Amino acid sequence: MDGAQMKTESEEKKEEDGVHLRRQIGLLPAISIIIGTVVGSGIFIAPKGVLMNSGSVGLSLLVWLFCGVLSMFGALCYAELGTTFTKSGAHYTYLLETLGPLPAFLRLWVEFLFIRPAVTSYVCLAFARYVVEPLYAPCDAPAVLIKLLGIVAITFVVVVNCWSVTMTSRIQVVLTFVKVFALVLIIIPGMMALTKGKTHNFQKGFELESLTPGRLPLAFYNGLYAYAGWFYLNFVTEEVINPNRTFPLAIIFSMLIVTALYLMVNVAYYTMMTPAELLMSDAVAVTFANRALQGMASVIPVLVALSCLGALNGGFFGAPRMLFVGAREGHWPQIFSMIHIRRQTPLPAVLLLYPLVVLMILNGEIYQLINFASFTRWFFIALATLGMLVHRHRFPLHPRPFRVPLFVAVTFTVVCFFIVGLSLYSDPWNTGGSCALTLTGVPIYYLIVQQYRLPHRWRHAFNYCNTQLQILLEVVQQEVKTY
Repeated sequence: MDGAQMKTESEEKKEEDGVHLRRQIGLLPAISIIIGTVVGSGIFIAPKGVLMNSGSVGLSLLVWLFCGVLSMFGALCYAELGTTFTKSGAHYTYLLETLGPLPAFLRLWVEFLFIRPAVTSYVCLAFARYVVEPLYAPCDAPAVLIKLLGIVAITFVVVVNCWSVTMTSRIQVVLTFVKVFALVLIIIPGMMALTKGKTHNFQKGFELESLTPGRLPLAFYNGLYAYAGWFYLNFVTEEVINPNRTFPLAIIFSMLIVTALYLMVNVAYYTMMTPAELLMSDAVAVTFANRALQGMASVIPVLVALSCLGALNGGFFGAPRMLFVGAREGHWPQIFSMIHIRRQTPLPAVLLLYPLVVLMILNGEIYQLINFASFTRWFFIALATLGMLVHRHRFPLHPRPFRVPLFVAVTFTVVCFFIVGLSLYSDPWNTGGSCALTLTGVPIYYLIVQQYRLPHRWRHAFNYCNTQLQILLEVVQQEVKTY
């Protein structure tokens, strides 16, 4: 008995002292990761794109509601996936477990080739604009200064994420409360104006003659971009405390809160601004503040900038875990599956994104890349939920601690594929380019991932570089299995 007890204590000590990603994310940090990543620059920028492509106030509000419901459906599907497959990595892991290694690798490939750098750079530049432009108003802010501040922001986020998981999650909680405060600050004067009868922008809410069906998918893409982030908790499954309980609760609370806030914010915008004024504004929240919060107008850009910083922090906390898991499965160089021996963070995976994002920021205007990246992102999300349905059919007895209703899963998958298919018609150039970039991963998969196809010298060079980087970064393979 004593020997068995000593053995158990020894195993516990080894698990405690071993290098691994620890479970440190409870319910509040989990909610903060989702809300803090969803509420970024989107709600302050995307209303213009939704209105422009939907054609009317009423239809734009329906688009916002539909995007919220669709995101909730998707988040519930990912709650099932996250409790069924206990590995981190989100889309990559679910595609690997349900549809096989090639779709999983292609998702990993496009994520780090252009989706993650493009989205992150967009948020960095939005952060910098909201900080710098009020200082130079009414003149244009220097483009160099905006880019420089964007690089400073991403550098800060990378340092925090390399330094400590606990510090990252605490900063995320604080920034999430700042985001919610910013939205409430917009909602209150809007609702007050609405109760006073300021409803003229809603009286002709549905002007269907201005609707162009071919542009409607772009309205949904803009709305869905503002809701993007509901899947970020799935990137860090192995670090969530009691995931079977935390996942469903965090997702349901977060998406209900975000959808309600987004609808009320858009109603508030339309009480104080005409559709034409909203379309002319490059910073909708600032224009609104100048109208409704004249005494506090200077505060809104700061709050929006902090909101963008929270989205950056949440994105950089989650996305590198997908690369970490991909490397652990042999689909990326081994160095990226290693953890810092003291900080217990996936240092190499976090650092890989940094130069890619900096290059995107220096490149400047990347608005088109959002539509470019949206097609691929939603195509693979639809594939992941399709894989969930396939897995249900093939393995009906597999344990599923949380099971989403079949109607929700089928509806989400069909709608996603419909929107993706419709974008082939409405935006064939960006969609075709996105498909082409995705398919470049196929030869990479067969030539490099399956390393036995490489010449011996190349394999030796890869191994040498891996060893030297491991020594330089002070990282090792995970010593404790966490899934």
